[in-house]
Amino acid sequence: MLVETIKCLEDNFSYILIDKNKNACVVDPSEPDPIINFVEKNKLNLKYILNTHHHYDHIGGNKEIKKKYNLKIVAFKNDLHRIPDVDISVDNNQIWKAESFKAKIIHIPGHTSGHICFFFENEKIAFTGDTLFSLGCGRIFEGTYEEMFNSLLKLKELPKETKIYFGHEYTLKNSEFCIKFDRDNNKLKKKISEIHKKIKNNIPTVPSTIEDEIACNIFLRAKTIDEFSKLRDLKDNF
Repeated sequence: MLVETIKCLEDNFSYILIDKNKNACVVDPSEPDPIINFVEKNKLNLKYILNTHHHYDHIGGNKEIKKKYNLKIVAFKNDLHRIPDVDISVDNNQIWKAESFKAKIIHIPGHTSGHICFFFENEKIAFTGDTLFSLGCGRIFEGTYEEMFNSLLKLKELPKETKIYFGHEYTLKNSEFCIKFDRDNNKLKKKISEIHKKIKNNIPTVPSTIEDEIACNIFLRAKTIDEFSKLRDLKDNF
């Protein structure tokens, strides 16, 4: 399965998953045009939209893309009132299968109450939306510090080689925060050097890996909810 990164809006990432038969899913289509242009150019059979959460910058392309391709929208069962026209509702720990696509649904509240991750176990790929970024985590809008901390713990338990595809290009700014509070982390210093090279060459900083994030992401390195909460508060004002 191929994963193509599609830049949308100002700093959003959407993703197109493509199987060997050119069937495709799109994760969190922020806006329709970049998705449609890629699908048409590559003659793909776009069949599903996978939404991690209800925020408009992740579902803004849903309506137009569904209308054009008559596809099905997959979203969390408790977000049906906030994500229009969902065809397939999924629940925590459920396995969603269609065509050659197969993903485990992991409920990871905190940023929003209905946020989910799509974990493609066979390919070791996870779409973490706005819960886990490279060197960061999402703001807590609807949930609690404890919920976000526990959601990150769930993601930390994924296989270390799992590639994570996140919702925004926040990595450079996140790195500045991490290094401020973790100055002696040599793995972090190496990762920051790689990030600067990618940004300089206009290359997206996705994907990262669970192993990298455990080693470098200060939010995943927090040992307690209190420690995590203090870091999250500091980041909100950084």
